[in-house]
Amino acid sequence: MDINFIIIIFLIGFIGSFISGMLGIGGSIINFPMLLYIPAVLGVAHFTAHEVSGITAIQVFFATIGGVWAYRKGGYLNKSLIAYMGISILIGSFIGSFGSTHMPESRINVVYGMLALIAVVMMFVPKKGIDDILLHEVKFNKWLAVLLAFIVGIGAGIVGAGGAFLLVPIMLVVFKIPTRMTIASSLAITLISSIGAISGKISTGQVEFLPSLIMVIASLIASPLGAVAGKKANTKFLQIILAILILVTAVKIWLDIIWGN
Repeated sequence: MDINFIIIIFLIGFIGSFISGMLGIGGSIINFPMLLYIPAVLGVAHFTAHEVSGITAIQVFFATIGGVWAYRKGGYLNKSLIAYMGISILIGSFIGSFGSTHMPESRINVVYGMLALIAVVMMFVPKKGIDDILLHEVKFNKWLAVLLAFIVGIGAGIVGAGGAFLLVPIMLVVFKIPTRMTIASSLAITLISSIGAISGKISTGQVEFLPSLIMVIASLIASPLGAVAGKKANTKFLQIILAILILVTAVKIWLDIIWGN
């Protein structure tokens, strides 16, 4: 454990948390491959997939805290949406995590891969006028929000992956939530859904203390900075970056399915 190790882990956490704060998607999709390969290639550390999943679970939790804190003013956090979808996805993820023991892994991955493809298609659907809606005038179907978040939670719990990249297109396309409110509320919902993941990782001893601590420090610095950048960025630009990131996520899931078979 030397200075090179600390710097590399910090930079990985910083990049993932900045993107998390800016786009409202958990940084694990960025941090997982970076933590798995970069330290090993540079010869500073070698983490197993279980250790990486534990570290990223901690990172996502604190990155979303930092992002939510940065978005606490300005009316971007839709408390009703967060409550309905957050509690529902948390329940769904717990059910999914237990139910996964009764499903073949190949079927689990294909189901999640299909959801990822749907998310990609939704991100490329035109979203005209959603950012013209005043924040205090936003309305949505509460029971549909509960149902969709529950389904996403089950999928996320079964596969052991984050569901934020599925929630974002649902909020944008199905509920017509303005982009910045979607990003801020997604961070809060991801914070709630990550409670189950972080509890499971800690209780099963999958968390490495030192790299997790470095990632936490990076997250608390970078996530609010990402949120500030997200507030200032053009909403069309944010939607394009979100679409690209979700597309990359979908491609990764399907490559895992193909290689896994």
